[in-house]
Order: sequence, then C-alpha cells, then structure tokens
Amino acid sequence: IKSGTIGDFGCTSFYPSKNLSTFGDAGALFTNDSELAEKARIICNHGSGRRYYYDEIGVNSRLDSIQAAILNVKLRYLDEYNKKRQLAAARYDQGLAGHPMIEVPYRAKYARHVFHQYTILVKKDRNLLQEFLAQNNIPSMIYYPVPLHLSAAYRKFGFNTGDFPVSESLAGAVLSLPMHTELDENQQMFIIDKIIDFFTKS
Repeated sequence: IKSGTIGDFGCTSFYPSKNLSTFGDAGALFTNDSELAEKARIICNHGSGRRYYYDEIGVNSRLDSIQAAILNVKLRYLDEYNKKRQLAAARYDQGLAGHPMIEVPYRAKYARHVFHQYTILVKKDRNLLQEFLAQNNIPSMIYYPVPLHLSAAYRKFGFNTGDFPVSESLAGAVLSLPMHTELDENQQMFIIDKIIDFFTKS
C-alpha cells in the first residue's frame, strides 16, 4: 500500500526536491470518491464548476499543463527513483552506523521508507556541524528550525516553550543531508568522512 491511498483523500507535493517532482510548485489530491473529487476540482478552480459561476469559496490551485506533462513522464520512473534513494540511505546508514554523536533515521518494520529527506539526529553541535559542512561545499538543511507551536502564527494561541518538548528538542538537533537520485557513492563517502572529521577534531 502506498502512502496517499488510505482514507477519503490522499495528498502529495510535487515540489522540485520530492521523489516525484515537477520543475516548479505543484501537488495533487487522490480519492476514489467521485463526489469528493468533483468538490475538490471546484475548490481548486476558484470555487467554480462552470466558468464565472462560483458555488464554493475556493482557491487557485490548478496544475498547469507543462507541470502535468513532466509528471506524466517522471511517474514511469518513480519506483527507480525510490530505489536509488533507498540505496543512498543504506550507504549513509553504513557509514554513520554506531557513531556516538549521530542517530540515523528510524524505519518502522511494517513500512518502506522512500527518503524524500535523509535526516540525522546530531547529539552535539548541530549548527557547528552544518557550518563545517558548508565550508566543505556540502549542502545540508534544518527542517524545521522553529517548532510550529513557537512560530508567531501559533504563539498567539497561548503556546509556550516547553509545551511540546520533543518537537523543541528535535528542532535543535536534526540535520538533513544531501539526498537525491543522482547521489553517487564517492559523493556520499566524502560527506560521511567530513562528518566524522568534524567530531574527531571537535
């Protein structure tokens, strides 16, 4: 069973860094319910089922034809893309296994991870590690540096530091390493070696 296929609606993003991506912003909803599908089409098209007649409050979320054409081709290769990401994740796992300062991503036994991101938990000096990687021309990202409940949009509802301690702890410790289908073994060994070098020298 693939994600997005359970429940009344499934949804996905086709952002350029995703496993199945367009050349710009795009996304999709999935449903087997024809009534829900029609309502979603109307909402995504300004709330209009017939041009200039608005039956719902909607948004402009239409997928343009160029992005759809790109997806139509790339969809044929999705399984291959996922396997390449899984192979890259296995290399990271092997190279970082047992390191006292790094925790590799957990995998549930009942699922197969397809690694949109490969995110490690760094137990010490996460920000300094990111700076060190950047100095060695290795990109990395922090998804996300501010827990949602501490962002301005949600603080106004009375949330404070300490309300969600696990989220807060992870926001200060996670780091996503390069992950894409063209990542080769030599590139990954360079990344792994630099991570190990950082902790050896620090």
